[in-house]
Amino acid sequence: MQLDAYAIDGLVHLAAVTGGCIEREGMLINVEGTRVLLQYLAARGCKKMVLASSIATVGFQHTNYVPEQLPIADEDGCQDRDGYGLSKYLMEEITRYLSRQKPELDLLNIRLSSAGVNEEVRAGLKERGPWCMGAPTYMVVDDAVDLFALAIEAPLKPGLRIVNGVCKKWWSSVSTAEQLRHWYGEHIDVSFYEKTENKYASAFATTRLEAELGFEATRTLDILANIQ
Repeated sequence: MQLDAYAIDGLVHLAAVTGGCIEREGMLINVEGTRVLLQYLAARGCKKMVLASSIATVGFQHTNYVPEQLPIADEDGCQDRDGYGLSKYLMEEITRYLSRQKPELDLLNIRLSSAGVNEEVRAGLKERGPWCMGAPTYMVVDDAVDLFALAIEAPLKPGLRIVNGVCKKWWSSVSTAEQLRHWYGEHIDVSFYEKTENKYASAFATTRLEAELGFEATRTLDILANIQ
């Protein structure tokens, strides 16, 4: 392989087909492509692997999605209906499989939020639709880069972990409880967000991310501080 000439002791795996891909591409690239890469590197002595999973794993791309619990847990189940989220979930399962084979490996799956360079926070309630949970979980890309840098530079820690890679604050001028009720009505329990300290907390749990890496999306939080 083209990598044979290199000694690789750490991997940050960002290569993937993204949301909107056809099911076959998701399975071939996100699942089988990941399996081949990880097995190859593990066989050559690479012990630390950080992978970009996705918060879309839970299945919010479809309008029928309703959160199983709030905040959405780091290892929340897959309700995907369009193929992309399933491919990311199965990628995580590949890492579980590899961890059973080689328990000495350090495998961290980061369920990454939406990320980009836009710094405008749209005001008002958002309507329910495909991917509607993506916009309010947005994080400025500088923070996403910092997150993966922290992850790969952290001390080796054998085992498998899955964390939600999101900002702890909701990217919106509307409170989390108000927006979630607008989407899901009485089908969900928003009591967590009715506490003053959680008024603008993310729909995705962030405590494990903070404990694992001590991460805060500082650039994103600076922007949100001006509107919330």
